[in-house]
Amino acid sequence: MLDVNLSIVHHGNASNVRQSALAFAEAGLLNEVITTLAYNPHAPIWRCLDLLPSQLNRLIRDELSKRTWIIKDKKITSYPGYELLRILLLKTQLNKCTGISSEQIRNWGFTLLDYQVAHYNLHNIAAIYSYEDLAAVTFEKAKKQNILCLYDLPIPFYLTTRQVMLEEAERFPSLKDSMQSIHEPNWKLNRKQTEIELADHIFVASSVTKTSLTNCGINSHKISVIPYGAPIDTFQPQLKSDDLFRVMFTGRFSPLKGIHYLLQAWQDLKLNNAQLVFVGENRFPQGWLEEKYSGLYHHIPSVSHFLLNQYYSQASLIILPSLIDGFGLVVLEAMACGIPVIVTANTGASDIITNGVEGFIIPIRDVEAIKEKLEWCHSHPQELAEMGKAARRKAEQLNWGLYRQRLANQVRSLLQV
Repeated sequence: MLDVNLSIVHHGNASNVRQSALAFAEAGLLNEVITTLAYNPHAPIWRCLDLLPSQLNRLIRDELSKRTWIIKDKKITSYPGYELLRILLLKTQLNKCTGISSEQIRNWGFTLLDYQVAHYNLHNIAAIYSYEDLAAVTFEKAKKQNILCLYDLPIPFYLTTRQVMLEEAERFPSLKDSMQSIHEPNWKLNRKQTEIELADHIFVASSVTKTSLTNCGINSHKISVIPYGAPIDTFQPQLKSDDLFRVMFTGRFSPLKGIHYLLQAWQDLKLNNAQLVFVGENRFPQGWLEEKYSGLYHHIPSVSHFLLNQYYSQASLIILPSLIDGFGLVVLEAMACGIPVIVTANTGASDIITNGVEGFIIPIRDVEAIKEKLEWCHSHPQELAEMGKAARRKAEQLNWGLYRQRLANQVRSLLQV
């Protein structure tokens, strides 16, 4: 008789993935974490990195630091070979010499991990918990072994995202090349469809993602909505060092995130004593933003995650004007820092915000709505500060502990234990 236990699969270890693994460990359900790379900076194997030039050593260790797990006394199985090669190629930019894109490398790595899990990690378990692009082969084999297939979809189903971005490409043809969702190869889209069809149950973080599934014919009884948690212990309010009205976006910014609408609104407003800041990687076509909005914003290309609290705390508000977004963990991080937020109705984080209390919810593609809310925030600093306090209170209610409890309870129910 099989033990009632579960293995979780992910190529990295984003905050939501680490919390899911911890939830299963705390509930006594976790068999193993299966990933590409699990980094322990004190392990002897990583001393070989010291043989590399210092700058390359630092770049690789910074990347590896994102792969540190917090699971204790549990097995972690890793398949690091391909992932190490991927990091080396991207950090040295050697992939450009071969004409291979970073997206191609990523796709191959996902497919490889899926095959590895299917062939080596489906023994003596009751359930497998996997993520988008990682589960097609795994689920197919697991179903033959009567293993429960649990699927976590952090972002809206591809058909919804694709439709939204096809509409955007008609509005802004010059941005079409940077809209990844409309250029996905058919084999990858077929894999996504297969995963959804094979999944016994699907976990999502928002009603936005749930709707993207039900609109495609997925039975709502097959879907559980469990909002992500706020990191209230590691992200906390800090004193702002100036009186500048600072609007901040954090994360990879691209047409998908609606940044071009925000920039148009900011350009029209011409607010006094104000600054627009983007923290993260620019995914727009090269030179597109500079040509249209040069000097209008301040760009910080990269910030270590443990420094984000300081950046959030220097903002007057955080804005996420996404055209479509499954949730937006940055919203909860900002709220934990006591910073009010502006999000679109197509951002899953709108589920947890009461309009006018912790921030504002606006329609997508609405420059006038962005202008109206930014202008109000600029001219009402005291009310904005109260919104920040309300944001922190909401974050304390929606902490990661609650997320883990809800997830573990739902999985227990599915496993009938």
